[in-house]
Amino acid sequence: MDKSEDSENLSRNGHHRHSTDFLNTRRPDYPAVDRRQIEIAVGDILDAVGEDREREGLRQTPQRVARAYEELLSGYRTDPVHLINGALFEVDYDEMVVVQDIEFASLCEHHLLPFVGHAHVAYIPDGRVLGLSKIPRVVDMFARRLQIQERLTAEIADFLESALHPRGIAVVVEGRHMCAMLRGVRKRDARMTTRTMRGLFRDDYRARAEFLEMIGR
Repeated sequence: MDKSEDSENLSRNGHHRHSTDFLNTRRPDYPAVDRRQIEIAVGDILDAVGEDREREGLRQTPQRVARAYEELLSGYRTDPVHLINGALFEVDYDEMVVVQDIEFASLCEHHLLPFVGHAHVAYIPDGRVLGLSKIPRVVDMFARRLQIQERLTAEIADFLESALHPRGIAVVVEGRHMCAMLRGVRKRDARMTTRTMRGLFRDDYRARAEFLEMIGR
């Protein structure tokens, strides 16, 4: 299904009065993960560190790593239209919607090491809301790519802003990065917090303070 067909489907479902800019985040031209290439690369790494790739514990490691990367980087191939289609609802509701403590796991693009944490998302609707389960799925879609936390935070906000056109949107992401815990500075308790505030959350201190209080920040 191409982008024009996806847009037509959204229109048939009654969701035509808002922009569908969020369709641009879809990556339909991404090829399937080349597991064999990953397996070869992992085998080369095992050789490079002086291991015996044929010993029992490592014999299937290249295949396991290839399957793991396919799962951990599945966000490149997630269709955002399919992800949220059918869960956009026209409602007469204009109070804050908050989904907090959304667990995520991502891979740092600098070292290919994991970073994990929680995302907190809020928006103030302008006649349209998104089904509850879809917001964690949006977080996962962007987390399952090679990332930095700052961009992850902005991409979640950008996508939801394009899909919903709310009066305001706020995203706070808290992460613990293995690249800082296991190597380099080796600070096991260090956490990183990033946030983006749009619309009313940026312009209205009371809305921003209410959101931050609700998530305990």
